[in-house]
Amino acid sequence: MRRAIVMGGSYAGLFAARVLSDYAEDVVVVEPDVMGADGFGRRTPQRHQLHALLSMGHTQLERWFPGITEDLVAGGARLGEGDDVRFYLDGRLKAPVAGARVLGATRPFLESHLRRRVADLENVRFSQAQVTDLVLRDGRAVGVTTAAAESGGGAGETFDADLVVDAMGRNSPLEAWLVRHGWDKAPVDSMRVDLGYATATFHRGDELGSTVIAHSSPGPASEYQPTLTEPGALAAVEGDRWSVVLAGYADHRPGPDRKEFLRRMRRCVAPIRTVADTSEMIGDVRTYRFVESRRRVHSRLRRFPGGLVVVGDALASVNPVYGQGLTLSALTANALGAHLRSAPSPQAPAWDYFRLAEAVVDGAWRLSTAADLAQPNVTGPYPRGYRVQRWVADKLTEASVLDPVVNERYMGVVNMQLPPKALTDVRFLARAARVLIAG
Repeated sequence: MRRAIVMGGSYAGLFAARVLSDYAEDVVVVEPDVMGADGFGRRTPQRHQLHALLSMGHTQLERWFPGITEDLVAGGARLGEGDDVRFYLDGRLKAPVAGARVLGATRPFLESHLRRRVADLENVRFSQAQVTDLVLRDGRAVGVTTAAAESGGGAGETFDADLVVDAMGRNSPLEAWLVRHGWDKAPVDSMRVDLGYATATFHRGDELGSTVIAHSSPGPASEYQPTLTEPGALAAVEGDRWSVVLAGYADHRPGPDRKEFLRRMRRCVAPIRTVADTSEMIGDVRTYRFVESRRRVHSRLRRFPGGLVVVGDALASVNPVYGQGLTLSALTANALGAHLRSAPSPQAPAWDYFRLAEAVVDGAWRLSTAADLAQPNVTGPYPRGYRVQRWVADKLTEASVLDPVVNERYMGVVNMQLPPKALTDVRFLARAARVLIAG
C-alpha cells in the first residue's frame, strides 16, 4: 500500500496509524486540533474526564507500543496490582482477582506518549488541517480534501490515498459526505441513557497507601439507588494527583459545584471519602454529558465504498461509565491489522474488517446496554428475554462479590478479555449458584 490517510489524531487515530505503519509506505494523520505539551486540545472536552484503560486495552497498548507501560510509569503514572486495585459493589469490597494490573494515568498523559511514539515512526507524518470531504472515484475512496485547521475553509491540500480511515469520533461528518456523494448511511443502533459525569483532581499523598484504583458501582436492584452508594471512581495519576470521577443519570447528573462534588464524594466508598476529607482539590470540577450510546452497523449495508474503514467512536460510542471506549478504539484498530494481513483488494469494500470490528463492538454493546436497561430512566429497546437475562446477570454480579473464581471470570468479561458468552458456561453458572446458596 502506497499511502493511507487517517482522519483524526486522537486515541483511535493514533492506534490506527501505528497499525497502518506496518502496511503502508506513507501514513498521514490529519488532525485539526493543536495539542499542547500537556496533551490537551480544544476540540475534545471529554479528555479532561477520568478514562479507564481496561485490561484488554492495556494488553493491546503493550502489543502495539512495546515498553510503553514502563515509559508511562517512569513519567509518573501508577501501575496497580492485587490489593492496589479495589472494586466495590453497593459499598462492599469485591473478591480480589489474581494478576489484575491496572494503569493509573490521565488520558492526555497517555495520548501524549502514544503521539510521540507514532510521530517517531519513519513512515508516519502529521498534518494540522481540517478534512472537508472524501475524494471518491469508481466506487472507492481515493483521497481526502482538506482546509486550514483554524478557518476550516479556503484553499487546502488534497491527499490521494489507497486507504482512508475515519477516526473523527462520534460526531464524524463521514455519513453526510457519503450521502452527498450518493451513498447510503450506515444503519444506527442507539439507546438514550442521559448520563452525566464530572471529574475533579486532588493532591495525592500517602492517605490511601498503595491504592491505585478504587471503583464504586451500584449493585443489582430493581431500581438505581444513588442514596445507597454514589457511583464513581478514583485513580492515582501522574503528578502525584488523584483523579476522581462521579456519575449519575437524568436528574442525578453531577454538576460543577465544588462543594456539592465533595458532598457526593462523602456518600461514596471509603477511599473516595478519604480523599474528599483529606486532600486538596486542584482547579475546577469538569462536567460532561453523554446522551445516548450509538453504533453504526456497516455490515447491514448492501454497498459501501472500497478503500474506506471506520474505527473508534466513529464506529461505536457506548456509555462511558463502563470504561470501554479506549479499549474499543484499540480493538477496532487491531481488527484493521487483521484485515490488512489478508492483503485485501483496495477496490473492494472492507466487509471483512467491518465484520471483525462489529464482533468486538457487539460484545461491548450487549454488556453496556444490558446494564443501562436496569436504569429507570432508560426505556429500551429491550431485547427478547431481557427479564431472564437481567435476573441471571444480577445473580452473577452478587456472586462475584463473594467468590474470587466467579469474580475472575466476571471481571474478565468486564475487562473485555473474554466474550460475554463466557458467563453462560454451565459449570461457571453452577459454581455461582453454589456460592449464592452458601452465602
